[in-house]
Amino acid sequence: MSVLPVRFPLEPPADAGRRGRVTRAEELRMQLADEITRGTLPPGTGLDETALAARFGVSRTPVREALRELAASGLVDARPHRGAVVARPSVERLQNMFDVMAELEALCAGLSALAMTPQERRQLERLHADMGELMRIGDFATYREANEQFHTSIYAGSHNDYLIEMTVGTRRRLSPFRRAQFRALGRLALSHTEHDRVTTAILRGDREAAANAMRSHIAIVHDAYEQYAQTV
Repeated sequence: MSVLPVRFPLEPPADAGRRGRVTRAEELRMQLADEITRGTLPPGTGLDETALAARFGVSRTPVREALRELAASGLVDARPHRGAVVARPSVERLQNMFDVMAELEALCAGLSALAMTPQERRQLERLHADMGELMRIGDFATYREANEQFHTSIYAGSHNDYLIEMTVGTRRRLSPFRRAQFRALGRLALSHTEHDRVTTAILRGDREAAANAMRSHIAIVHDAYEQYAQTV
């Protein structure tokens, strides 16, 4: 079966998702986050900047930046003069982060239902359809990247720069856990169904339904991550 090309829907503002070229620090952050959430790097493991720089063939600068981002997510405990070690955010901390994320994304979805232009609505609809094809053939990696664009397009559709900035910042902190939750059994199909409710409400211009669907979606993402984490 051939795969429809994923048509990324928007050219959002630079601060709406930083969807340009992925920096080396971002690549390192995602790689280390995946290893931590998979359990390959268990809590308490030391993360030496020099050793990591040698492993990945980079200078210590992108390593330092990646560790700083992971510390903001709660996956690394960085202590002055004592180095960095792998950590896990507390259950309460992670719940609080997801609660805030749910409200921010619900606000974005609700505003998008009102503010998206006809072109933006068509682009969101096309992306959602393409993601359905990716889900059906089980293209996990491409679906996960398209998922980033799906949410970013909804942020941009709110046409509220300050809200976009806040939402993107919170999303970056939660991105390791949101990426990991896709490893839960059957998650791709469920994610697409949840997206369908969000997309339908936005296309109908139903602010309340869009906000509620997105809030529910983020809550389920949190639950999916917790279920996955128990298997690691």
